[in-house]
Amino acid sequence: MRNCYLSRNYKEIDSAGNKAKTDIERIMSEMEYTNVGLPQTRYTNTVLAFLATLAGVVKSAFSLRKGDTLVLQYPLKKYFAFVCRIARLRGARTITVIHDLGSFRRKKLTAAQEIKRLSHTDYIIAHNKKMKEWLIAHGCKIPIGELEIFDYLSDTEAACHSANNPYEVIYAGGLSMRKNAFLYEAGQYAESFRLNLYGNGFEIEKAKGKERISCKGFVKSDNLIATAEGDFGLVWDGSSTDACTGNFGEYLKYNNPHKTSLYIRCNLPVIIWEEAALADFIKNNGIGICVKSMAELNDTLKNLPAEKYASMKKNVKIISDRLKKGYYIKKALSEATFQ
Repeated sequence: MRNCYLSRNYKEIDSAGNKAKTDIERIMSEMEYTNVGLPQTRYTNTVLAFLATLAGVVKSAFSLRKGDTLVLQYPLKKYFAFVCRIARLRGARTITVIHDLGSFRRKKLTAAQEIKRLSHTDYIIAHNKKMKEWLIAHGCKIPIGELEIFDYLSDTEAACHSANNPYEVIYAGGLSMRKNAFLYEAGQYAESFRLNLYGNGFEIEKAKGKERISCKGFVKSDNLIATAEGDFGLVWDGSSTDACTGNFGEYLKYNNPHKTSLYIRCNLPVIIWEEAALADFIKNNGIGICVKSMAELNDTLKNLPAEKYASMKKNVKIISDRLKKGYYIKKALSEATFQ
């Protein structure tokens, strides 16, 4: 009886989704899980990438043994149902860690199709309680556990510095109008704070309150952990500053944005939409602020006591230390093995 995982090819290792997946592979390897596929590859050529993943999937069909437990990371594109069926035929059990649901942002699947696909596995690790509830409400009968938050491996340590006056809020990620139009409106509310943007694609001349916005450009995650200029990390998506709207914004009600973990590894308290799935985690661990709208943020930061901010920073350090050790996936996998 072995605990196993299936490695694959990852084209863009710096992307949030692939960073989360390769981190989990590394954690499982350190836990002495057996890779039943081929060694992890980083081919950027589409044909080579396809062949490398396909070859690993085929190898897994012959490597699995009766009594094994195989951890899969979802989505695994067209191979997911096949691998689950093969595992069952070989007498192995599958645990599936969800990274993304195709029925939300990209609308590649209907909810019914997603549930049908996921039903091939024996156990699911959802992002959080809200995602678990969504899966159950849409007919999922498979046992479901919760990750809580994605871990974030990095040997880089965050720099220590005193709080800025006024506070500085950073936003890291896609800055285009298509994904985050709210950024072009957010500056008008930043009377008691500054907004520092990390990423590409922001057209500052089109932004309201642009004098309160600083564009820092794209910075790789390890460098950002060491050099982030700010006091809070902002988790927000969509076109509106009143609420998180659109496909990207709506998804915040159910998913764990990987940038939340990055902010925590930067030792930054988190500002998040109060209806986001991760809002409960932020609130319960005392590591940030939950707001209804961006307009509300101005007064919230202006009236934030220094001692409360210091408490948030202390709590963030505790969670950051957990993230860099793989605490949450280890806990979720441990709970899954006893189901």
